[in-house]
Amino acid sequence: MTEFLIVLLVLAALAVFVTGPLRRQRNSGVADPEGALTAERDVQDLEAARDAKYREIRDAELDHGTGKLSDADWRDLDRTLRAEAIEVLKALDRATAELRRRREEVQALTELSEFAAEPAEPAEPAAARANAEQLPSQPR
Repeated sequence: MTEFLIVLLVLAALAVFVTGPLRRQRNSGVADPEGALTAERDVQDLEAARDAKYREIRDAELDHGTGKLSDADWRDLDRTLRAEAIEVLKALDRATAELRRRREEVQALTELSEFAAEPAEPAEPAAARANAEQLPSQPR
């Protein structure tokens, strides 16, 4: 019974040791598909905010052109809307860079896992090599 418990303990320790790198990789967030999806949603949200800000600027220009806004009011509104648009564009640039980085991480992990999953070429057995080396050459 004691021998059985020792063998079981050694096998459990071996399993923890062997699976350690896999657990660390999953928890490290190196290639986080969920993070890539979140980054993609962020980019989509910022693109929608950019488009909305452009519409606001265009609407203000139309209101100014039709006389609904005075020159002074239009200048103030235009300045504010363009400053907000610049902030949205900066955030969009940062989010796009983050999305690109996360996609590259996921791609690298995918390629690595595909490479690791490929079966290795079987090595020529040592006995077959030894037999091939010992064969006498055939006379011609």
